[in-house]
Amino acid sequence: MSEQHTPRPRVAVVFGGRNSEHAVSILGAGSVLEVIDRSKYEVIPVGIARDGRWVLASGDQRYAIEGDELPSIDARGTELALPSGGGSLVAYDAGEIPVELGRVDVVFPVMHGPFAEDGTIQGLLEMAGVRYVGSGVLASAVGMDKSYMKMVLAASGLPVGPYVTIRDRDWRTDRDRVLKEVQELGWPVFVKPARAGSSQGISKANDLEELERAVEFAREHDPKVLVEAAITGREIECAVLQSPGDAPPQASVPGEVLVRGDHEFFDFEAKYIGDDMSLSVPADIPGEVAEDLRAMAVRAFEALGCEGLSRVDFFYTPDGRLILNEINTMPGFTAMSVAPQLWAASGLPYGELVDRLIRLALERSPGLR
Repeated sequence: MSEQHTPRPRVAVVFGGRNSEHAVSILGAGSVLEVIDRSKYEVIPVGIARDGRWVLASGDQRYAIEGDELPSIDARGTELALPSGGGSLVAYDAGEIPVELGRVDVVFPVMHGPFAEDGTIQGLLEMAGVRYVGSGVLASAVGMDKSYMKMVLAASGLPVGPYVTIRDRDWRTDRDRVLKEVQELGWPVFVKPARAGSSQGISKANDLEELERAVEFAREHDPKVLVEAAITGREIECAVLQSPGDAPPQASVPGEVLVRGDHEFFDFEAKYIGDDMSLSVPADIPGEVAEDLRAMAVRAFEALGCEGLSRVDFFYTPDGRLILNEINTMPGFTAMSVAPQLWAASGLPYGELVDRLIRLALERSPGLR
């Protein structure tokens, strides 16, 4: 009798996207593709070009920053479609009959920002009946929109800092009222797009003149803007991971983000270019503070209904308070990103983290949960 071989689950690693975090997504996908166990999974790399086309990533796709040039998806590759209900990838070449690539068992969307991490790709995959890594539609959407995120966290009894949300219409028609509300926060303030990540579009304002410039800068990324009161404190971060079955989520050891040089905050250049950022793990904070922080991180994860992996960011103030800054439902995911480093320090190396996320996605059923 011939030996029966169980087919390997087919994992489509999807990356790129139609937003300013296109390159950050590619960097993370490169790390995932390096460590994913090909003896356990059949892997299909799928890039989303800046114009929204889905393509099979070529073997010479760049996954790293080269000099000052950020990586980008080459839209000239074989185009793909994901038919609804079938969970299959279909390839289209100009002048050719569509080629069925076969059913995809799970999608690993290593994607950030609007039209990706904000519930849009999650909704597409839900409609197609395809399992995927990470949080669902609602948690992804709330986690992406910092204004609604803070509302949900505050309603769950978690401490958040003072903020003002500036909506597009209010900025255009009622600017004086908006500026007055911001002034009540005190100076300085930090201004950021409400629905962006990787520190894109963020700046610091010390007065009204700087504020107007900062808002216009943030509006280049998103017409909805968040203005936050500056909080003096150390930046402590904690990663949360869904557990198998009905077990509660797990929190990593906390780590402290340290930024060198002339960066006023943890900006894009500090995160991805050069060596001005480091992570101190475990964070040098009292044991009881670390336990409180880990418990709060899990509460935030559950308040949004997250799945898979999230990173929760805090300020630890000089007077000993913990203030929750934000939760990221698809955090930066290179091997050297904060969340993977926190899990490595907690005893779960990067390759095992990738494997666990895929297994968690395979275990859950598509649709309402």
